[in-house]
Amino acid sequence: MGIADKAKNAAENLAGKAKEAVGDLTGNEKLENEGKADQVKAKAKDVGEDVKDKFTK
Repeated sequence: MGIADKAKNAAENLAGKAKEAVGDLTGNEKLENEGKADQVKAKAKDVGEDVKDKFTK
């Protein structure tokens, strides 16, 4: 997993957390759920890259 991929996934996770927080504060359930989904997607990408790295070593 390259540094750029890690940074991109971390940024996506952070953006998801921000969306979730804003959604929670404003009572916007849709935005809150989008934020949670973004976080899950970023985590899945991290796991996928980690697995790929294990097989390429």
